[in-house]
Amino acid sequence: MTAVCVMVLGTTSGAGKSWLTTALCRHYAQRGLKVAPFKAQNMSNNARVVAGVANAHRQTQAGEIGSAQYFQALAARAEPEVRMNPVLLKPEADTRSQVVLMGEVNRELGDTPWRERSEKVWPYITAALDALCAENDVVVIEGAGSPAEINLHASDIVNMRVARHVQARCLLVTDIDRGGAFAHLYGTWALLPANEQALIKGFVLNKFRGDARLLAPAPEMLQQLTGVPVVATLPMWRQHGLPEEDGVFDDSARSFGVVHTTVAVVAYPRLSNLDEFQPLKNVPGIRLVWARSPADCAGADWIVLPGSKATAADLQWLRAQGLDHTVAAHAAKGGRVLGICGGLQMLGEALIDPHGIDGNAPGLGLLPLVTVFDPLKTVTRTQATFSEVTCPWHALSGVAATGYEIHHGQTAQHPAMALAGDVAREVMPGLGWQNAVGNVLGCYLHGLFEDAAVLQALFGTQAPTLDSVFDGLAQFLETHIEPGVLDALIQKD
Repeated sequence: MTAVCVMVLGTTSGAGKSWLTTALCRHYAQRGLKVAPFKAQNMSNNARVVAGVANAHRQTQAGEIGSAQYFQALAARAEPEVRMNPVLLKPEADTRSQVVLMGEVNRELGDTPWRERSEKVWPYITAALDALCAENDVVVIEGAGSPAEINLHASDIVNMRVARHVQARCLLVTDIDRGGAFAHLYGTWALLPANEQALIKGFVLNKFRGDARLLAPAPEMLQQLTGVPVVATLPMWRQHGLPEEDGVFDDSARSFGVVHTTVAVVAYPRLSNLDEFQPLKNVPGIRLVWARSPADCAGADWIVLPGSKATAADLQWLRAQGLDHTVAAHAAKGGRVLGICGGLQMLGEALIDPHGIDGNAPGLGLLPLVTVFDPLKTVTRTQATFSEVTCPWHALSGVAATGYEIHHGQTAQHPAMALAGDVAREVMPGLGWQNAVGNVLGCYLHGLFEDAAVLQALFGTQAPTLDSVFDGLAQFLETHIEPGVLDALIQKD
């Protein structure tokens, strides 16, 4: 089979590309078609562990892709795999990113200048995309940022170069809530050369609040200027349940139901994998807040130290904000503290980096552990069972949890502290530890709150399933897009 390619472009970052791509994946999958998502290059510290490609020994190793493509694959009812996001950039600093090529870290590419890197990865991108096209009926492609960044157009490997390669039928989406939506749509279209303008089949207005009839005559005027119709006006919908592309939850929609638990997630600069907290947002009565200062933690029942792409640097930032004292005081009063991956490493006594992976630093000293960074990165899907966990996390005792690991650090009991009698309680073999009092818990397992058994144990309830979220996205799109557009996009010439 040779797939028809539908591509979602945006006038800006945050316009709604990932959301719309996910909805399209589920819509076409519901029609019985074989569907796969694709994004040539993603820049995000939100990553998932998926099936890799076979090596020379026909062994398939796990690899990393962006979380958005992972969820899009699930929406498409496809097995997530590295070809769906062949290049993943994981920012480590303002001017440096770790490059993940076909699921594996490639240090040589990380040292290669940006424009030179593009030509080196393009063959991998086309090979992955061509293979997916050969195996599927529909490939739904997500662009990145804007396709009309004229300083980047010549080295583009994620927007119009991809669209031209497969002659994709493109939708261009804009965030009308920001204002200037029609100017954004027209300006983006106008900056493209004629052969790329021809690939734009429809404009989408996203996050609209108000009476859509008041938009007239702007859609008609825009079509007269461009020849491209506005095919959908999507209302603002905050509670759709899909994790945001960068894991950022909307503070204006903090919770629903009577709040019984406030969870403060420390938002250091290089935080990662925040999409794993989306299920908490979907549980009635839980309020999630960002914590960038001590005041943000006021009234919190839990303080969570999430994953980090630069643990030592983020720990330094945390101290500069005074949040180290806040976390320590919260723990001293018996409040719950949870560290996940990099957050677990921060809770220990020390970070030791003999290979220049992340950096050396003293830890927060809330768990008698030490972490040593290793050049070999652990990337794996994991299932493990909690042993006896003491109060206030006792409900996790005996719970089998499924998640994933992505880390360079290797963590163990601090030997000198053990001799002094300060021993961490290992509550998940090699993956999780608890302090003697029991209120501080650290774990390497990402995705805990996506596990139904963990949510049930901690809160006695469930969040909506991902399948129901995907179905809701598809239904929402079908309700608000012009009739016949979705079918027309996949009609073969």
